[in-house]
Amino acid sequence: MFAAVDLGSNSFRLHVGEPAGGDGGAGGEIRILRSARDPVRLAAGLDPSGRLGEAAIGIGVRSLQGFAAILAEYRLDAVRVVGTNTLRVATNAAEVLKRFEAAIGQPIEIISGEEEGRLIYMGVARALNKHEARLVIDIGGGSTEVIAGHGDSIAQVESFSIGTQPQAGRFFGDGRIARSAFHAAVTAARAVFEDAAPNYRDYTGGPAYGSSGTMRVIADTIARSGLGDGLLSLPSLYALRERLLGFGHVDAVALPGLKRERVVAVVGGASVLIGAMEEFGVTRLTAINAGLRLGVLSDLELRSKHQDRRALAIGDCMRRFGADSARARRTADIARHFYLQLEAVDASCLDYLSWSCLLHEVGLAVSHTGAHKHGAYIVEHADLPGFTTREQRLMATLVLGHKGNLRKVKESLNEPAFARMVLAMRLAVACMHARVDGELDGVRLAMGSRIELTVEVDWLDRHPTLSAWIERERLAWEELGRKFVLRGV
Repeated sequence: MFAAVDLGSNSFRLHVGEPAGGDGGAGGEIRILRSARDPVRLAAGLDPSGRLGEAAIGIGVRSLQGFAAILAEYRLDAVRVVGTNTLRVATNAAEVLKRFEAAIGQPIEIISGEEEGRLIYMGVARALNKHEARLVIDIGGGSTEVIAGHGDSIAQVESFSIGTQPQAGRFFGDGRIARSAFHAAVTAARAVFEDAAPNYRDYTGGPAYGSSGTMRVIADTIARSGLGDGLLSLPSLYALRERLLGFGHVDAVALPGLKRERVVAVVGGASVLIGAMEEFGVTRLTAINAGLRLGVLSDLELRSKHQDRRALAIGDCMRRFGADSARARRTADIARHFYLQLEAVDASCLDYLSWSCLLHEVGLAVSHTGAHKHGAYIVEHADLPGFTTREQRLMATLVLGHKGNLRKVKESLNEPAFARMVLAMRLAVACMHARVDGELDGVRLAMGSRIELTVEVDWLDRHPTLSAWIERERLAWEELGRKFVLRGV
């Protein structure tokens, strides 16, 4: 049983679900056992400097405290809480995250727009379970994701910095719904999408889906009001636009089933949707009740079955930057050997250590000089599907610290788990360079108040350059006050 929490720019939402059969991929239903939604409107709480105000933070904290109570009712195998656009752009996000994490009692992952798009597509593909070429558009409170794919495979994903809240604030901030403002809003939306639109041409003639809550509300409003053809099509959206213009002000809007709290999002969202459909050449969408949260649940299930998207992303990154896979895998195997000898072994740390070793030489694609620094930048900023910003920053710091002095990662070494990973990785890199293969049975590593490396004397004789590598390690660690002892037996 899994739980997904989506900290969106309009609403905070929660799903508790469990697989109801299938292979754990795009097939098989996930039965939703519990859902919750709070209209937090986080994006509306951003001030002109991009700082989230206290009122919005307080609403978010209270919402998450309620979610924490719901989560406590279930025996969950995994929980994933993801933050989207507003938490990506808020200048005080670090401070806000601490308060939000304390409220829900779970770590919060700020995912990139591209990762948000991938998870949205996973959720839609899981719900549809069809092998078809499709386009998915998700208009949220702070960003819009457009994804093209076939079945459960993603071909193109992009996140655009346009959403219902900033759109409404920019063009309808005084509440008036004027024709000139609506025209300007649609034109501005088209300008955002126009450069990317050609990349999606192969998918715009087939099925297209709208996955966000705002899209579903717009579709429901059109159907209940009998606008246009009653479907989520351009003619119906044009008819909705005319009806909204007739009201003249957001406070005067009265449409069947449209709650007053959703009016602003619908006005802003309709202008974005019209612009997107016109620019991408889509005439009709189907609103679907699936997206980010179902995608997060699906991803959690895949991880539980050791079908982790992150491993695929590592392989793709290695190929993209021409990493020597044999050297990388040898380094990862040796690091694993050393790490497993240390106390307090953590399975998740072992994954991050292995992935970091696989990527430790990607910086060579930029330059041999300072390759570890280039590699750290690549790992932190590359598009790695499945990884959060926090995870990529951790791996980037490991890559940065895998060679040279340790001063550059000194602060991170205060965390014992990180220090163990760095030690294992640095020794693995040394052994890889010294061409140590399958000769580690007699090598013992311990890390407590001091580091002890115990080796057979003839092992050093067989690999003469290792003595120089180990001496560098001794000096690097002792520079930071950590005793490093080499013992020969």
